[in-house]
Amino acid sequence: MSTTAPANATTSPATSGHATEIVVGVGPLGIADVVAVARHGASVVLDPAALDGVAASRAIIEALAADPEPHYGISTGFGALATTFIAEDRRAQLQASLVRSHAAGSGAEVETEVVRALMLLRLSTLMTGRTGVRRETAETYAAILNAGITPVVREYGSLGCSGDLAPLSHCALVAMGEGEVRVDGELAESGAALAAAGITPLRLGEKEGLALINGTDGMLGMLALAIDDLRMLLATADVAAAMSVEGLLGTDAVFAADLQALRPQRGQAVSAANLRALLAGSPIVASHKGPECTRVQDAYSLRCAPQVHGAARDTLAHAASVADAELASAVDNPVLTPDGRVESNGNFHGAPVAYVLDFLAIAVADVASMSERRTDRFLDRARNQGLPPFLAHEVGVDSGLMIAQYTAAGIVSELKRLAVPASVDSIPSSAMQEDHVSMGWAAARKLRRAIAGLGRVLAIEVMTASRGLALRAPLEPGAATGAVVELVAGVGAVPGPDRFLSPEIEAISAMVAGGEVRDRAAAALGAPLA
Repeated sequence: MSTTAPANATTSPATSGHATEIVVGVGPLGIADVVAVARHGASVVLDPAALDGVAASRAIIEALAADPEPHYGISTGFGALATTFIAEDRRAQLQASLVRSHAAGSGAEVETEVVRALMLLRLSTLMTGRTGVRRETAETYAAILNAGITPVVREYGSLGCSGDLAPLSHCALVAMGEGEVRVDGELAESGAALAAAGITPLRLGEKEGLALINGTDGMLGMLALAIDDLRMLLATADVAAAMSVEGLLGTDAVFAADLQALRPQRGQAVSAANLRALLAGSPIVASHKGPECTRVQDAYSLRCAPQVHGAARDTLAHAASVADAELASAVDNPVLTPDGRVESNGNFHGAPVAYVLDFLAIAVADVASMSERRTDRFLDRARNQGLPPFLAHEVGVDSGLMIAQYTAAGIVSELKRLAVPASVDSIPSSAMQEDHVSMGWAAARKLRRAIAGLGRVLAIEVMTASRGLALRAPLEPGAATGAVVELVAGVGAVPGPDRFLSPEIEAISAMVAGGEVRDRAAAALGAPLA
C-alpha cells in the first residue's frame, strides 16, 4: 500500500503539459500541483523523508496518550465536550464516532475534482508532521487517490469552521472502509472498493479523527481550481473583447501602451497588451482609421475593457497569494508544534480563503456584465455601425441572435446574485463553542457556479462577434480573431436563416471552458496570451 518516492523525485511533464506525478512532502504544494491531481488525474507519491517525520511526530502523540493528564483531542472529547476525559479503551471508538457523526452532509454529490483536491490537501497537511497521525494513515490517503476512488461528498454540511468538517469526514469515513464512493463513475460501497484496490481500511488511533477533518481543504481546493479556470477565462475575455472591438468598428488607439502607462495597474497593462496583439494588423480596424472617421469615442464596454479585465486579474493575483499562503499552512486543531507541544489554535477558521472566494465572485460578475453589454451592442442597429438588427438574415422574418442575448442577460443577473458575499454571514454551532464561522465552503460553491456562468456569457459574445465579423465581409478580421471565427464556424455558428441556436451555444461554451478559444487565438499570434 505504500506510495513513496525518492526524496529528490520531481514531477514528470505529460504530453498535455500537466504533471503526471506529484510528490507530497513537508513543503507546500502549488496551485498547479492541486490542479494536476484533482483535474487531470496525476498520481501522488510520498516523500520518504517526510514520512519519517510523520512517524516521529506520531511517537509524541502516543506518549501523550499514555499520560494520565487529559490532552485535547487525544484523551478528551471534542468541541463543547473538550473537558470530558476519555478512557484509553474507548479512544478508538471516540475517533471512529467523530468521523461517523460528522459525515452528515446532504444534497447533491460534489464534483470528483473537488473531492480529489480536498483529499490531496488534507494529505499535504498530514505530511507536514504537525498533525500526529500514523504513517499508514497518510499512505492510505495517497493510495485512495491513486486508485481513482472518489468518496461521495455531499454539497451541504460545512460552515467553514472548524474547517470543512463534513466534507472531510466523508473522505475519512471512506478511508475507514465505510460510506459510499465512485469508481469510474459508478457508485460502490467503500469497503468493496478498497478491497478491490488492495487497500486496508484504517482503524483510527488517538487524535487521527480530528487530524483528518480539521482543515480548510475543501474551500482551498475549490479556490485553486477557480484560479486555474479564471486565468484562462480572463485571457478569453480579452479575445472576445477584441472580436467585439473589430466587429463594432471600434478603435484600438485607446489600448496604446503609453496611455495605459498613465495608470500603472498591473492587470490593466496585461489586458491592454493582449488587446493590442489581438488587433494588430486587423484590416477591419485599419479600414476606418484616418481623418474620414467621425467617431470620437467608443462605448465603455469597448474602451474600458483593459480596466475591467485588468482589475479582475489583480483580484485574481491577490486570491492566488492567499491560496499560496494557505497551501503552505499546516491546519489542524490541536496541532503538534516543532518543539513537541500539542496546542489548541484557531488556524482552521476559513476567513482568509472565504474573503477572496467572495471577492472573485464580484470580479466574475463584472467581467460577465461587460461582455453581455458588448453582445447587446451588436444586436441594436442604432449602435452596431450598419449591421442588420439582431444580426438577422432576413429582417422581420428572422430573430437572429435576439434571444441569445436574453440568455446572457439572465446569466449575468444570476452572477450578480452570486456576488453577494457568503463570508459576511455566520451561524453559531456546537452549543455556541463555534460561535463565528466563515462560510468559506458556501463561498466556494457559488464561485464555481459563477465561473461556469462567465464561460457561457463569453461564449455568447464570441458567437455574436463571430457573426458580426462575418457580416463585415469583404473586410477581414485580424489573424487571431479570424482564427476564432473559423473555429466557431466549425460548429455551424455562421450567418444565415434562423435555426436551433442552443446546440451552437453549448458547443462554443465547451470551447471556451476547455480553453480552445484562447488557445486558437494564441496559436495564430504565435505567442501565449497572458
